[in-house]
Amino acid sequence: MKIELTKVSSKGQVVIPQEIRNKLGLNDGEVLVVTMQDNIIVLKKIENLIEEDDIKTLIEIKESWKEIQSGQCKKMKEGEFLKEISQW
Repeated sequence: MKIELTKVSSKGQVVIPQEIRNKLGLNDGEVLVVTMQDNIIVLKKIENLIEEDDIKTLIEIKESWKEIQSGQCKKMKEGEFLKEISQW
């Protein structure tokens, strides 16, 4: 894996190196989802346009990670879990 360096602009913009854009087929206007965990930022190319429900799901996942890391999650039996998830 080749590693390249880039800088963050005063507007928070980051240039993705040309070689990586070529390998991923990234073109002007492509949509990327951005998330982070600890000190790692992850960009993922979205093949289809992301919808509002998708964004809500991503936010819920992010909040869930916070709960897991802080020890707020609880263990539950399969039946309890299925009941809770059916309410989503």
